[in-house]
Amino acid sequence: MTRSMDELEKYILEMEPIEATDTRLLHHIAYERLKSALKSTPIQPGDLLSESRISKALGISRTPVREAIRHLAQDGLLEVIPGRAIVIASPSIQDVIDALHIRELLEPVMISLVAEVFPVEARKLLQETTEKMEQAAQAGDRSAWSKADTLWHELLSEHCPNKLLGKLVLQARNRVVGIVFQDYYNPQYLIKGTAEHRAIVDAIMAKDSSTAENLMSEHIKEVRRNMFRQY
Repeated sequence: MTRSMDELEKYILEMEPIEATDTRLLHHIAYERLKSALKSTPIQPGDLLSESRISKALGISRTPVREAIRHLAQDGLLEVIPGRAIVIASPSIQDVIDALHIRELLEPVMISLVAEVFPVEARKLLQETTEKMEQAAQAGDRSAWSKADTLWHELLSEHCPNKLLGKLVLQARNRVVGIVFQDYYNPQYLIKGTAEHRAIVDAIMAKDSSTAENLMSEHIKEVRRNMFRQY
């Protein structure tokens, strides 16, 4: 078993034990905790994971863990290979091109809808998350920037009034960024990408759906250009 599994297991064990009073379904809890671990530990594409070790670390049976892994595979973060092998996703260049195409088609529309209905109570969190991105960009901290960026996109997808659209956009983003392409977060991109995020936030706060849509479209085009400069 790889070092990635050791790191993943350590991260999960440091979480609070799952409370018996938690009314959520266990596979939902397993999904959220495993997803957090995947995004917060130094894992590598193609590394093997152990369903039994994840189950033991979470303190729950393997059935909800298996369901959580299935959902994470749908999200593009894991791959389940026939024979029950579980590996960190390693998308091909064609996978990335396909996912970027989906983002270009759907994400600007999603952000337009979000700008029209984004709730007041979520505005503070969006602003705080954008500020964390700005601080991380100035410090050149790719890890902190990536975590804030992920939360930023998850927050907007969560508040899309079309829940299916929000889910599809997030799944496509996972396939583009995932864990494999963190290297494209170079210092120049951190600064420029953060400024693009800030402009989108300003448009959302102004409920300017048309501007938000155009800005997101340009942002994704820049993601494409910057990503493929690395290849």
